[in-house]
Amino acid sequence: MPELEVKGKKLRLDEDGFLQDWEEWDEEVAEALAKDTRFSPQPIELTEEHWKIIRYLRDYFIKYGVAPPVRMLVKHCKKEVRPDCNLQYIYKLFPQGPAKDACRIAGLPKPTGCV
Repeated sequence: MPELEVKGKKLRLDEDGFLQDWEEWDEEVAEALAKDTRFSPQPIELTEEHWKIIRYLRDYFIKYGVAPPVRMLVKHCKKEVRPDCNLQYIYKLFPQGPAKDACRIAGLPKPTGCV
């Protein structure tokens, strides 16, 4: 099972790079996950736009126990990130998509249906 070391602590990941325990997440873990090229073809440099989406994903997960539907994520992005946000823009921020990259970096469990 893969691991990620952050601040001297080894965090367990699944075979796709998702944290085994979402409660071990913090912003330093997110930065490490975004830079880990074992699970993404390129490192992601997190900007404020990334963080707005990551925080929304975490808040939604904490409240409802699941990741938000993509439609709700796009709606949030239009409101909080940029008015012209769409799914294509989210893929620009998170090249493998909202489920695979964004949820993984946000420390959420792998969404059902995520290949």
